[in-house]
Amino acid sequence: MTFAMELMNYALITAFVVVGLCQLLAMIRVVIGPGVGDRILALDTMVVNAIGLIVLMGLAQGTRIYFEASLIIAMLGFVSTVAYARFVLRGDIIE
Repeated sequence: MTFAMELMNYALITAFVVVGLCQLLAMIRVVIGPGVGDRILALDTMVVNAIGLIVLMGLAQGTRIYFEASLIIAMLGFVSTVAYARFVLRGDIIE
């Protein structure tokens, strides 16, 4: 194994650990968040972290299907965050 591949493996492992830790911290914020706004922001952060983990999985396995899945999850995460924030502010989603 070459030095570049070994360095890439260490970088991927480090990235998995860091993004996983960020995911755990965001989950803690969802549970103990002092307000609803903090929980909405933490849920959006969890979506972004999940996208990061999926992209890292695609890099680790060397396949493109994970990148397409991450795009779909990004779109759904954005729409769900907007819908939840709108529900909290107005009490309804559809006008």
